[in-house]
Amino acid sequence: MLNGPWTDEENDLIVADYFAMLAEDLAGRPYNKAQHRRNLMPLLRSRTEGSIEFKHQNISAVLKGLGEDWILGYKPAFNFQTTLVDAVARWLAWNPAWLGRMPGTRPATGLREAAQIWIGPPPTLSNQPPPQELEQMLYVAKKLDVAGRDERNRALGRAGEERVVAHERSALKVAGRDDLARKVRWVS
Repeated sequence: MLNGPWTDEENDLIVADYFAMLAEDLAGRPYNKAQHRRNLMPLLRSRTEGSIEFKHQNISAVLKGLGEDWILGYKPAFNFQTTLVDAVARWLAWNPAWLGRMPGTRPATGLREAAQIWIGPPPTLSNQPPPQELEQMLYVAKKLDVAGRDERNRALGRAGEERVVAHERSALKVAGRDDLARKVRWVS
């Protein structure tokens, strides 16, 4: 068995598998994590089931650092290779629609297996992640420009609000209610 760093090809394979499971999870459809690991074994010939399991936890850590959804059954493990961040960035670049959805929106799914509850370490007085997570979370944020994405999301929200106000004013004017159209205000 190989214990060295994961290659880009290996990272790309496991990241794609992770997002396949995450898509099922977010849709509320059942999936089998153990079967996913077993299916990866022939593709990652030099990796054990345990190392694949741990790499899935590393991917959760990268996604947590991005503020994205992650598989609750894979507790984030923050001691990952930075090449894993590159693999997640590649996957997101190849699948841009993924970032177009609203993170943190898991559908209500009736009788779904309860997710494990993991509270995590107690908060620090400085309101920062625990020291072992901080360095890698900062790396992820720098690498993928989380602040830039947040600003683009805010700009999109502002543009949407502006469009709704313009639409409402226009609809009122078409209906012959210029008096009401002048009273439409943008407040947020």
